[in-house]
Amino acid sequence: MNAIISASELADALAAGEPPVLLDVRWQLSLAKAAGEPPFDGRAAHAAGHIPGAVYVDLDAELASAPGASGRHPLPDLEVFGAAMRRAGVSARRPVVVYDGGQGWGAARAWWLLRWTGHPDVRVLDGGLPSWQGELTTDVPRPVEGDFRPVPGDTGLLDADGAAALARSGVLFDARAGERYRGDVEPIDRVGGHIPGAISAPTNENVAPDGRFLPAEELRARFKALGATDGTPVGVYCGSGVSGAHEVLALAVAGIPAALYVGSWSEWSSDPARPVAVGPDPQ
Repeated sequence: MNAIISASELADALAAGEPPVLLDVRWQLSLAKAAGEPPFDGRAAHAAGHIPGAVYVDLDAELASAPGASGRHPLPDLEVFGAAMRRAGVSARRPVVVYDGGQGWGAARAWWLLRWTGHPDVRVLDGGLPSWQGELTTDVPRPVEGDFRPVPGDTGLLDADGAAALARSGVLFDARAGERYRGDVEPIDRVGGHIPGAISAPTNENVAPDGRFLPAEELRARFKALGATDGTPVGVYCGSGVSGAHEVLALAVAGIPAALYVGSWSEWSSDPARPVAVGPDPQ
């Protein structure tokens, strides 16, 4: 099954007899607080207009736990996550489509969590809300309670030690911007740089200017050139496990399975004992 869905395909699915559950995960990484500006309000954006039937999901509160030693967006408490998904109408045997404001990161985080915890049919709206040509509504959705019970998968998740090992034995992609990977700048975390052995693969290079993913064959060629050859285990990290989920989604579009280090750089760099590499080279 394709991990993404086009706007026209979604319109057809919503017009069918059993439409998918729609989740609106509009979210932005914001540095506004440091600038004295209010952060992006996804809930307000949803209230101002959303695809009919879409339920808002709060990434910070429902798709992550509170920031701490495990990073800025650690795994959510699965009871909290499961309850949020059921409130949104998510059931084990009903397809789910997730969208955000177009960047794709928030939607990818929800996609990854649902897939990792056992939902069999989840797709992301390619290009997000800007790709939607249908009507928007301000109506408050009232979904029927779902029955989804999240069960963590045996694979697909990396911790700090696993990420370090994979950087040596397989391929570990760093999905952040190149300047953060090199350590030229670090606007959020304690120190700049990257996990030794990790390869720079900014996730914004996986999409076209309109936010839609590049064709699968182009993505396969890109990741192969970066070392993701057949049989090589692949992992991804970013700043806090959000844009990294977007790269895992891009890899899925390319037909390449990959694990996510959810703690990512925000966890790794918080421990001064962990090694940090700087510059353009992996080591």
